[in-house]
Amino acid sequence: MFLLGPSLEFPPVERASPEGILAFGGDLSPERLILAYENGIFPWYNEGEPIIWYSPDPRMVLFLNELKVSKSMARLMRKNEFKITMNQDFKQVIENCQQAPRKDQLGTWITEEMKEAYIKLNQLGVAKSVEVWKGSELVGGLYGVDLGHVFCGESMFSKVSNTSKLAFIYLVRLLSEKNYRLIDCQVYNEHLESLGAREISRTDFMQILKADYV
Repeated sequence: MFLLGPSLEFPPVERASPEGILAFGGDLSPERLILAYENGIFPWYNEGEPIIWYSPDPRMVLFLNELKVSKSMARLMRKNEFKITMNQDFKQVIENCQQAPRKDQLGTWITEEMKEAYIKLNQLGVAKSVEVWKGSELVGGLYGVDLGHVFCGESMFSKVSNTSKLAFIYLVRLLSEKNYRLIDCQVYNEHLESLGAREISRTDFMQILKADYV
């Protein structure tokens, strides 16, 4: 594990600990965050801790053609009770993700520093959100980092049952139309497994991720 200095660099992901921890320190500047995601690395830490950078092995991903839509979700979608938008209220989405209690999912605790950093990425067109509305109320959504061929999911929330799944399904279909390779879900959780996500090796993930950067 490495202590980062002011220079914009990360050690090779193969040097991460068995828990996936690669480095400490650095900052959450847009330049460093973009470099991190382009190299299969993301920050995750609690308030009051130094920034901790992760690159887990295995990696949880969703190949877009492997999306699973249950019969109950298909029925919900046919009802058209909700309006779904893209990148219309990023700030409200990340604030809801920040406040939502979660189990077994990275991104559960979003510090103020992280929130402001991703809002800056959104202003640069790199971080994006999906919103689910019931009338004028935001009831579900997700956000992540868009690399152009891979979407790196960060967090999601639901105020109404299944609305985070609606946001996810919407995103998958949108990315499929644009020929994205996959959605990076970071680490295993049952919620995303039920939608078709699965674990692959970090090596395989990095080969896909770096395809447009080499």
